[in-house]
Amino acid sequence: MENNKISGAEAVIRCLLEEGVDLVYGYPGGAIMPVYDELYKFKDQLHHVLVRHEQGATHAAQGFARATGKVGVAIATSGPGATNLVTGIADAQIDSTPMVCITGQVGKHLLGSDAFQETDIIGISTPVTKWNYQITEAHEIPEIIAKAFYIARSGRPGPVLIDITKNAQFDEIEFSYKKCTSIRSYNPKPTLNLDKVKEAADLINSAKKPFIIFGQGIILGEAEAELKALVEKSGIPAAWTILGLSALPTEHPLNVGMVGMHGNYGPNLLTNECDVLIALGMRFDDRVTGNLATYAKQAKVIHLEIDPSEIDKNVKTTVAILADVKESLQALLPNIESKKHNSWHNEFKAKYKIEFDTVIGEELTPSHDGISMGETIEMINKHSNGDAIMVSDVGQHQMFACRYAKFNSTKSNITSGGLGTMGFALPAAIGAKMGMPNREVVAIIGDGGFQMTIQELGTIFQTKVPVKIVVLNNEFLGMVRQWQELFFDKRYASTIMTNPNFVAIAEGYHIKSKKVTKREDLDAAVAEMLASKESYFLEVMVEKENNVFPMIPTGASVSEMRLS
Repeated sequence: MENNKISGAEAVIRCLLEEGVDLVYGYPGGAIMPVYDELYKFKDQLHHVLVRHEQGATHAAQGFARATGKVGVAIATSGPGATNLVTGIADAQIDSTPMVCITGQVGKHLLGSDAFQETDIIGISTPVTKWNYQITEAHEIPEIIAKAFYIARSGRPGPVLIDITKNAQFDEIEFSYKKCTSIRSYNPKPTLNLDKVKEAADLINSAKKPFIIFGQGIILGEAEAELKALVEKSGIPAAWTILGLSALPTEHPLNVGMVGMHGNYGPNLLTNECDVLIALGMRFDDRVTGNLATYAKQAKVIHLEIDPSEIDKNVKTTVAILADVKESLQALLPNIESKKHNSWHNEFKAKYKIEFDTVIGEELTPSHDGISMGETIEMINKHSNGDAIMVSDVGQHQMFACRYAKFNSTKSNITSGGLGTMGFALPAAIGAKMGMPNREVVAIIGDGGFQMTIQELGTIFQTKVPVKIVVLNNEFLGMVRQWQELFFDKRYASTIMTNPNFVAIAEGYHIKSKKVTKREDLDAAVAEMLASKESYFLEVMVEKENNVFPMIPTGASVSEMRLS
């Protein structure tokens, strides 16, 4: 692009266009107004979505990023606009979501003076960003934004925040843009050590009871094909973390289910019986491991991971392959022997039968009148054929969705994992649908989380984005209530919800709505929702005291999983 003098604000827009951005989420205000003025001029090239709260902008950007694999972008003003982004930024950091947030800031000469809407967003966001930077001079804009996108998407992805003072937005520069491809001392992609690959292959080939746990690293590293090839060649049973869900089709015969606090019975118990544990792109989160003192102590552990800080952080490894997971698996595959491990698989099948007889059968086809969350998810499976993207909020409904949703393709399960952010699903579903307009997007939300970002119904109304919203209403903060029932003698302290008329609220935003209270109406309502070409709100009144089982109590071992 030939050099020409433009304002810093225009430079921001041109930088975004150079990075291939065509969609941003945001909320205007005084300190970011020059950028919004340029957005208005470039509206044919860069579509801006006006959310109803800045937190909604970050979650929508996350949903877009998780569904597409691209970098999500959110824009806000200074002060409260910037601080309202922090929850979504923290969520993106712990879940490794690539996102660039741009905030306005008071003029350079006012920094540190407690000027109107001045907040030290750099200081506030430092612990929850992969990188952040405050631009105080216009000439910095192209280089810093190029770095922001490179850092956000490279290696282990994450959120970056760029704070731009108002003077830097007004001042003029000769504009030129060069994409960033490297930064001194930043090594996002470690070099693969082939000796470690050989060591890992030898352990896998000699194992009698090998077990794979795969996480979101497979999806972020676009290594789904390599995972499938490894599982099928080696014959090793594979289980997923909630963010790894959909990297391998749920119906694949070697996919044995979910690990973790509310995961499947077999994968959790047999973690403590395998002889080689192969961890692929996962971080041994405490919700996966339970009590670390008793976690997989009998097993040799192989860890494929891109982030060196995760190696030996929670679980001591026998062999660590520090590299891009796709490259690691491509190098590993030729060294793996073809096997079946039939007797080992039979152990998983036996445990699944116990779980089905005790929990799953009653959850999916209840023998009582009340509608269960599990059967609602199963009804969505029936009508979506496993082709929908499901965006779940946080709570019991999230665990039911992760346990029972069926997925045929990757990037289909979008949820808040590490931070557990209530209010995530509604705006994230907006971003996912805008990123993948040809896929059905269904938000699964509890009555508690729904009310945390309910105002984003206004964004749906204004943009006409055809997301499908399912609120599973048990008139409780269900997950907290479950813990109160099991561990606090049923003292339901501050968990009973007196809810408004959700259907009336959705209809107030001109969204077609329906409420289901009887099982016989559920099938037709879900079919109608998924057949709709427009947005649709479905409230399902579910059992008030329906619990998620199995469950590993806090601090317990994976071997101590409770079925009831």
